[in-house]
Amino acid sequence: MKIHEFQAKQVLARFGVPVPDGIACDTADEAAAAFTQLGAPLSVVKAQIHAGGRGKAGGVKLVRSADEARDAAAGMLGKTLVTHQTGPEGRVVQKIYVERGSEIDRELYLAVAVDRATSAPVLMGSAEGGMEIEELAEERPEAILRERIHPMKGLLPFQLRRMAKHLGLSGDTAKKGMALIQKLAVAFTEMDCSIAEINPLIVTKQGDVLALDAKINFDSNALFRHKDVIEYRDLNEEDPKEVEASKFDLNYIALDGNIGCMVNGAGLAMATMDVIQLKGGSPANFLDVGGGANKEQVTNAFKILLSDPNCRGVLVNIFGGIMKCDTIAEGVIAAAKEVDLQVPLVVRLEGTNVQRGRQLLEESDVKLETAASLDEAAEKIVALVKAAGA
Repeated sequence: MKIHEFQAKQVLARFGVPVPDGIACDTADEAAAAFTQLGAPLSVVKAQIHAGGRGKAGGVKLVRSADEARDAAAGMLGKTLVTHQTGPEGRVVQKIYVERGSEIDRELYLAVAVDRATSAPVLMGSAEGGMEIEELAEERPEAILRERIHPMKGLLPFQLRRMAKHLGLSGDTAKKGMALIQKLAVAFTEMDCSIAEINPLIVTKQGDVLALDAKINFDSNALFRHKDVIEYRDLNEEDPKEVEASKFDLNYIALDGNIGCMVNGAGLAMATMDVIQLKGGSPANFLDVGGGANKEQVTNAFKILLSDPNCRGVLVNIFGGIMKCDTIAEGVIAAAKEVDLQVPLVVRLEGTNVQRGRQLLEESDVKLETAASLDEAAEKIVALVKAAGA
C-alpha cells in the first residue's frame, strides 16, 4: 500500500526522523493560510500524488508569500499531473502540501528496502541525491553503498559509521546522520514497510540532516497489524478495478493488453500471462482468485475483468486443488449471464471435479470455448481476439 509524502513524513516523525514543518491542504485558501502559519520567508507547495517526478512535471513550486502559495495551489488542485511514473493518463491532484523552505547545502539519497538476494532488509545510500536512483544504479552502481540489516540485531554501529562516511558526513553532522539512519531502519521494520525512501535527504547550511522528501510503501499482507496505517489509504490514487477487487480478497493488477486473465495462484497467473505473450497476445491484467475462492468471488472477478474497456477477450485458466473446477464453472456461467458477455471466452480447467466442471460449461448456454492445455487455451483466445479485430 502506498501513501502520500506528507503521510510518510508523519510516520517518520513518529520515529524521530527529522522532517521540515509542513501542512497538508485541500484548497488554495488553505495553502495561503498554511504559508502564513509556517512563518518562513520561503515555502514549497507540493502536489500530493502517488508518483515520483513531480518537480519536472510542475508539481513543486517555491513561494515567497501567501498570495504566491494560493496561486501555486490553485494551479495544481484539480489538475492532471503527468510524470514518468503516472503514465500518459496522469493523476488528478486532490491535495497539496505546503512545507517550510530549507537552506540546502547538499542532497543525498537514503532508503531501506527488502533485498530478495539476502532475504533481509538492506540499507542503501548515495552521496548523489535528488536524482533518479535507477539511473545511478545502472550507470554508476559503485556510487550506492548497500548494508544488509540483520533481522534480529538491526544496523550495527560500524555499518552506521560506514554509511555516514560514504555519504560524506563528518563531525556533528555525521552523528545526526547516523541517528537518522538508525531511526529510518527501525521505522521500516516496525511498520512492516516494503520500502522507505528519502530522496533527497539533505544537509542544511546549519549542518542539520533532514528528510526533504519521503516515500513509504507498506506490505499489504501486514496491514492487519497497523490499523492506523489503513486510514492513510487514498482510494483516489488507485485503479478503481483494483479497489473493487480488494473488497473481495482478489489480487488484481491492471495491465496494458486486451486479454483478460482469471487464474488461481500467482505462479500460474504469471505463467498464463507469459504464454499469452508467447502466442502473440497481450494480457490486460493479473488476476489471482486464490486457492479457495467461492462462487461469489469468481463472479465478481469476472465482472472486474469485463469492466476494463480494453478487455477484448477472457482466458480462464484454473487448476483445481483446494478450489473445485465445478465451482469455477458455476461462477463463470453466472457472471457471463449477469454481465451479458460480448467478448470471446476460453476456459481451461484441470484438477478436482474437472469432469463436472467441463460438463457444466458444455451444457450451459454461454458462448465459450474450452481447452485441455494452457498452450491450446492461449492459442485459442489470441486467435479469437485477433479475428474480432481487437
